[in-house]
Amino acid sequence: MAQRRGFREYLAGLLAPRERNKTLTALAGAEPVTGSKLPAVQRLQFFLSESVWDPGAVNARRLELLRADPATAPHGGGVLVIDDSGDRKDGTRTAHVGRQYLGRYGKTGNGIVTVTTVWADERIYYPLHAVPCTPARYFAKGKNDPEFRTRLQAGAELAVRARAAGFPFRAAVADSAYGDQDGFRGELAQAGLPFVMALRPRRGTWARAADAHTPVDAARALAWGGPDDPGDWRPVTRTFRDGHAETWRAADATLGAWGPDGAHRLVAVTADPGTLPEKATWFLVTSLPRPGGPREKDSPWPAASLAEIVRIYGIRNWIEQGYKQVKDELGWADFQVRSDIAIRRHQALVCCAFSFCWAARPAPPGPPPATPPAADASDGERGLPRRRPAAGPVLAPGAPRRACLAHPVERAAALVDLMVHGTTAPAAASPDQLSHGRPRPEPLPATLIQRTTARSHGSTGSALSPAVSAQPETTAVDAR
Repeated sequence: MAQRRGFREYLAGLLAPRERNKTLTALAGAEPVTGSKLPAVQRLQFFLSESVWDPGAVNARRLELLRADPATAPHGGGVLVIDDSGDRKDGTRTAHVGRQYLGRYGKTGNGIVTVTTVWADERIYYPLHAVPCTPARYFAKGKNDPEFRTRLQAGAELAVRARAAGFPFRAAVADSAYGDQDGFRGELAQAGLPFVMALRPRRGTWARAADAHTPVDAARALAWGGPDDPGDWRPVTRTFRDGHAETWRAADATLGAWGPDGAHRLVAVTADPGTLPEKATWFLVTSLPRPGGPREKDSPWPAASLAEIVRIYGIRNWIEQGYKQVKDELGWADFQVRSDIAIRRHQALVCCAFSFCWAARPAPPGPPPATPPAADASDGERGLPRRRPAAGPVLAPGAPRRACLAHPVERAAALVDLMVHGTTAPAAASPDQLSHGRPRPEPLPATLIQRTTARSHGSTGSALSPAVSAQPETTAVDAR
């Protein structure tokens, strides 16, 4: 019973609007410093660090429910996105913390890196597994220790685990941090998993002096005479979630041993083959055979056309334009615990909160509006940010489909609105950064002002009472 209560209270705190970092005091609705000793905060601390529940079993149950629900059930047309998140953490006594490359910041720093897998299609996306990467200094033999795993090895193992857990996918998808690594691609191929991954434009490879040496060189070697004479380039249509469509061009290129009929295909995708703009060009490597090629007959995977390759990798945009923002909104990196088991429990609970948002998604009260499209009625990719719609009386209309796990359904519905129709709101500005016309923050409570005044005059007044400190903060949703 105590564990169930802790589960509900922790999830309720994670799903609450983010007005400050979701530390244990914030999850319990207590004051940051003086409220840390309150029973509600200590109860959550014990639930996370000292209790005996298994985060792996909780995650397995979550995945079982996702598979059973028709709205979230996986299918063979989805993709498995492999990614990692690096979050800054100070000190040296927290498990998995060390000086390592943090992809979020694009540089090396002191922090923790967690590799995650996300199942996604054009409608929905949710995390499957998460594993913190332990730096080599934690092991007796360093990088030679049998238990040591790089983030690449962890990613390959998680991909195999996702398939074993009953989540089919068309291909594993990753960015160039993984696609550039020959060993990582080899591990996926050895495990029998197809992949579509990005490459850096100037990733070098051995080739003859007269041949292309980088993906961008291979793309420039393709014939292109303009829209009326496309040469080697084929048109592909990308349909975005806001309803608009763009015509890009894609082509099979040759780079060293990679080619249209090789074990690995190099696919160039761009909005303009003449200039290959940096922000609108992809260089992809895939193990899926091309239709009509000599590898199609003996391949264990169905052939993929150029349009299919573009569709598969385009789904990865969920990671950059939705998944990371909502994960941060739920407090992914806000934990204040040190042990390995407590960190894994926090991450498992964040994944539960993430999935709960989809379970609490309200059903539309009537026919879906023309703009924006309903989340389950669009087959397009995640599009560019759109202008905010006019404020209305209800942010997330409709009623939940059934009784849900935790009680703050209205808060979960607001989070779903952020997940489906756009990225999360930016961080709140400080008082001196507020622009004219924006409401100022509410004044401090009278009890806190009196306490501060008393201290400034040398008084030794008592701290706020638990009844005042433990009260949850009132919030107002800005619908602009």
